[in-house]
Amino acid sequence: MNQTRLDDAQFVKALSQNLESCVLGKSREIRLLLTALLAGGHVLLEDVPGTGKTVLVKALARSISGQFRRIQCNPDLLPTDITGVSIYHPKEERFVFRPGPVMCNVLLADEINRATTKTQSALLEAMEERAVTVDGESYPLPRPFLLLATQNPIEFEGTYTLPEAQLDRFMLRLSLGYPDERSELEMAQRQTFRHPLDSISPVVTIDQLLEMQEYVRTLHIDEAVAEYGVRLARQTREHPGILLGASPRATIALIDAAKAFAFVQGRDYVIPDDIKELAPHVLLHRLVLHPEARLGGMSKESILDDILARLKVPVRVAK
Repeated sequence: MNQTRLDDAQFVKALSQNLESCVLGKSREIRLLLTALLAGGHVLLEDVPGTGKTVLVKALARSISGQFRRIQCNPDLLPTDITGVSIYHPKEERFVFRPGPVMCNVLLADEINRATTKTQSALLEAMEERAVTVDGESYPLPRPFLLLATQNPIEFEGTYTLPEAQLDRFMLRLSLGYPDERSELEMAQRQTFRHPLDSISPVVTIDQLLEMQEYVRTLHIDEAVAEYGVRLARQTREHPGILLGASPRATIALIDAAKAFAFVQGRDYVIPDDIKELAPHVLLHRLVLHPEARLGGMSKESILDDILARLKVPVRVAK
């Protein structure tokens, strides 16, 4: 890496330290979150309440000097509550667009599975096109735009399953899980005096982040490693236990995420281990099992493990 890129690496280190000061003992999950940020992808945070999801998202927004908005999803939430609405202005004799919370850099959609499918679909255009359409007019979202949606995996009453089309637009699915005993003790002691978010300050500007995102897209990935990622995604479509395999969008997300993950690890090239590390987070939420496979005791995790075990890993990788 040249000197400019070394400076960028320092920014990544500073971002990690900021987030790790708020959510203790989750350095691996934070690296994955920064991977999505640098790759320009969206994240589905699936976890039980109280594990630090909201704190993590707020800390990320503050760290990048980004505008943060939060949507508390519930059955009463309307699509226009997210995208915004055009209101007639009598004095000006025209409709004026009042932007919704989606017009920000970091959007937290809390408990997204409590919103109706119609409201969930309002986020599809924002996630894919980075724009929203209201009354026939298209309005671009700020850059960068990162959606982090949370859902509780253990509550089913009053929830709506996310459709496959929307799941496919989340680059990564993460789960924080409970902290270890030492981290939980330190967390409890720290918050006796002040909330960890109070000490968070920006370590990177929006312009610097956009430059890093552009650079990450140019990182080298050897053809053999790219083929490895493509074969992995294609194997999910051919496995007899899987009804719906990974889409071409998933393949692209896997390659893009691998470049960003390599950068977070301090490399300017992708290795096969990057693909293997990211595969569960990129692919599993996109797969749909055959009912027979589920009844037979198979799981998406076991099938992906089987595919990874049988897939030939490239040995020589050009740097």
